[in-house]
Amino acid sequence: MKAVCWYGAGDLRVERAPDPEILNPHDAIVRVTRAAICGSDLHLFGGFIPMMKSGDILGHEFMGEVVEVGAATTAVKRGDRVVVPFAIACGQCFFCQRELPSLCDNTNPNAGTLEKLYGASGSGVFGSSHLYGGDAGGQAEYVRVPFADVGALKIPEGVDDEQALFLSDILPTGYMAAENCTIRSGDVVAVWGCGPVGQFAIRSAYMLGAERVIAIDRFPERLHMAETHGKAEVLNDEDLDAVEELRDRTGGRGPDACIDAVGMEAHGTGVAALYDRAKQAVRLETDRPTALREALHACRKGGTVSIPGVYGGYVDTLPLGAAFAKGLTIRMGQTHVHRYMRPLLNASSAARSIRPS
Repeated sequence: MKAVCWYGAGDLRVERAPDPEILNPHDAIVRVTRAAICGSDLHLFGGFIPMMKSGDILGHEFMGEVVEVGAATTAVKRGDRVVVPFAIACGQCFFCQRELPSLCDNTNPNAGTLEKLYGASGSGVFGSSHLYGGDAGGQAEYVRVPFADVGALKIPEGVDDEQALFLSDILPTGYMAAENCTIRSGDVVAVWGCGPVGQFAIRSAYMLGAERVIAIDRFPERLHMAETHGKAEVLNDEDLDAVEELRDRTGGRGPDACIDAVGMEAHGTGVAALYDRAKQAVRLETDRPTALREALHACRKGGTVSIPGVYGGYVDTLPLGAAFAKGLTIRMGQTHVHRYMRPLLNASSAARSIRPS
């Protein structure tokens, strides 16, 4: 089969790779009909995530048709059209039973290495670093799906592939980012980053009761989408000081909740942004936390900062003193996609209203 393979920072190639095979009776083989590129793929492309190996197949947002199943797989069968969450979950461990599947204890064969770095390991992830298991991803013609009964969700007629594909990652990620804000009716929510996750977070915040959403980015086309289709107020942070502008727009108090949908490769201006870029370039700092720093400064006292943007390791110059003094709640982590796929699919009218045009 053909697949997108990683060979080093900035070096991706479409090459021939071995077709996947059933390795466990709970597996399925899926012929990929749609795949997407995630911001996390760009972190791999840039060489910011360790333990990649030459020839690794990328891609964790995909869907397709089941062409083969293991002997113990019963929930899906050949010919089913399915969408697959990016995290691999067993469905039986302590964390899966508590609807925290991206923290699954049983699907990362390299859990010990991640435990040494972070103190604990999350689940395996398709098309990612070997820190997260090294399972081949979905930017390929075929992919092996472990625990297919737990992860692969059958898609009904009437939902096309391009709509269903969003359920693999970005729609649940945007929705969970907003849900983590514990939004109350009338709240003001600020969203840093108007890429796909940010766009879904904007619309999800409105779904959950926000009165106003203010979107921050530096690309006019993204801000235009957030304003035109997401009905957000917009702020270009290359033209204005985002923190000061947000205070001005909220009567000096700050947003009730802030969402960092940017993550570890944030761009910014000023001394702090130059400092982050220089330290990341020589690997004295793993991440550039410009958006997170602004979110922590901007959020009102007693507010919530939600972080769906990926961070890989260690960062400097975070205003933890400000977060402590203001009594902020910070919620973050890999999305528990399994928890949200079916409810979001079933809420078809809501899903159509969230989908970017």
